[in-house]
Amino acid sequence: MNRYPAWKYAIIVVALLIAALYTLPNFFGEAPAVQVSSAKSTIKVDSTTLAKVEQALKDTAIAADAITLEGSSIKARFGDTDTQLKAKDAIQKALAPDANDPAYVVALNLLSRSPAWLTSLHAFPMYLGLDLRGGVHFMLQVDMQAALTKRAESLAGDIRLSLREKNIRHGGISRNGQAIEIRLRDSATLASTKGLIQDQFADLQTVDAPDGTEYKLTASIKPEAARRIQDQALKQNIVTLHNRINELGVAEPVIQQQGIDRIVVQLPGVQDTAKAKDILGRTATLEMRLVDDSAEARAAASNTGAVPFGDERFFERNGQAVIVKKQVILTGESLTDAQPGFDSQNQQPKVDLTVDAKGGRIMRDTSRENLKKRMAILLFEKGKGEVLTAPVIQGELGNRFQISGSMSVVEANDLALLLRAGSLAAPMEIIEERTIGPTLGADNISKGFHSVSWGFVVIVAFMAAYYMLFGLFSGLALAVNLLLLVAVLSMLQATLTLPGMAAMALALGMAIDSNVLINERVREELRNGSSPQAAIHAGYERAWATILDSNISTLIAGLALLAFGSGPVRGFAVVHCIGILTSMFSAVFFSRGLVNLWYGRQKKLKSVSIGTVWRPAASGAVATK
Repeated sequence: MNRYPAWKYAIIVVALLIAALYTLPNFFGEAPAVQVSSAKSTIKVDSTTLAKVEQALKDTAIAADAITLEGSSIKARFGDTDTQLKAKDAIQKALAPDANDPAYVVALNLLSRSPAWLTSLHAFPMYLGLDLRGGVHFMLQVDMQAALTKRAESLAGDIRLSLREKNIRHGGISRNGQAIEIRLRDSATLASTKGLIQDQFADLQTVDAPDGTEYKLTASIKPEAARRIQDQALKQNIVTLHNRINELGVAEPVIQQQGIDRIVVQLPGVQDTAKAKDILGRTATLEMRLVDDSAEARAAASNTGAVPFGDERFFERNGQAVIVKKQVILTGESLTDAQPGFDSQNQQPKVDLTVDAKGGRIMRDTSRENLKKRMAILLFEKGKGEVLTAPVIQGELGNRFQISGSMSVVEANDLALLLRAGSLAAPMEIIEERTIGPTLGADNISKGFHSVSWGFVVIVAFMAAYYMLFGLFSGLALAVNLLLLVAVLSMLQATLTLPGMAAMALALGMAIDSNVLINERVREELRNGSSPQAAIHAGYERAWATILDSNISTLIAGLALLAFGSGPVRGFAVVHCIGILTSMFSAVFFSRGLVNLWYGRQKKLKSVSIGTVWRPAASGAVATK
């Protein structure tokens, strides 16, 4: 009756082993470290850079606990903060002697002390949020109206060019806010203009009205197109912020949308607010220039000759030098969109570019005169430029053209993002700013840990005193619940915040409810005269429906917080929902496994240790143990 088959015990053992394995990294703590990453796309962090870092530390007699090359960054771990600061200065002097033009970003960081064998199993500790680790928090307001106005200005120029190409005469085109007003002399011209806008400008809707002896056609952006433009502007700004924050060397930055026009930026571990503001508010520009393919330029690209007069040398992302002419053909101000796609002829990945009317005229003239020549697209930040791509001009270009060649789907997506994210799509303003010091973060961790620990101890002590051995079983189930909760959060690489720790403490109180229901149900069966084995079986079976109902209703509330909340509320909801799921496993499945293991093999069980069971007076007996 109260025996588990071997496979159920196997599930419990495997679950406990996996949970212990993925919880373990959280107990090793963090060590002071120095992180080296590239400050320029043309500079690569590789084994050569690793050797330079090791040599710099060796020359200054600084011993590192570990130095590793992980992806595109080098991380050196040290025993204390004093050694960390000395190491940063030594590495900075060796790799980036020129502070005005650093090739590498040398940043202070914290790394897990987890041993290599745990890391090789992809067992990592939970990330710590801003309130636990310290850092800076910004709330940015995106000016969506400016994005719509910019789009309307671009559309006005495109309409002017299209009317000129179709030889449709008009009395003037002007922009009034986000509306484009076109004056027309007669009804025939009005009809032709409306047809052209309908065919070529799907994002616009038109309204016409008589204006004296003429007609006035007002074109405005459709509501669904306006929402799409605003959404693209917000996403482009987020991508741009991601690219910029990489320079800070932040391990787990949080950059996410909040509402329809706000962006939250959290930089754990960063204390220099002025530097963070400088990075976030930085401007970037795109330029298109012709590539010089002369013999002198090819020699300069291979470092066997001087750069010709009127040219400049830039580098592609793979380090290949490109000699381009100083004359700027087009700037990023003219670029209105860049989307990845596939070529209809050969199904190869491509990037579709759209420029405004002025840019279209320039591209048409330039491409006609420079067929089969290369045009470089450069990205400039802080006065330093790099070549994003340098395709060959295959035909006459206009407002819309494509970049194609030997690129993968991922490369096409990345290139489209870079082209769109060269500069902010809409201006942003910092409307909220907070700085949390590392000391306060450590204090928050200490208080949160103590609240969870003491809550656990008090609950277990009460359960043991009130329910005796069954109370100890409940305490062990509660410990397993906490173990599973931390393991799942670690496997998901979730960011633990102070509200998350509050949810952990709450999860302990809620998880014990299931065991209280089971224990009281067992007591009730004993009071009704059932045998101990029958009481245990009925207690678990009949309490299950109530436990399921209560947990599902609580889970629905948690999912609502997760779906509609933001920031700290979502952090609370994530831990809350996971805690409910783990508690159902530990409080029912695991605790019953313990009870079955302890009592299930006793065929002639006369009593159970579940505290005082008060029976009706007629029975004349009181069962305790």
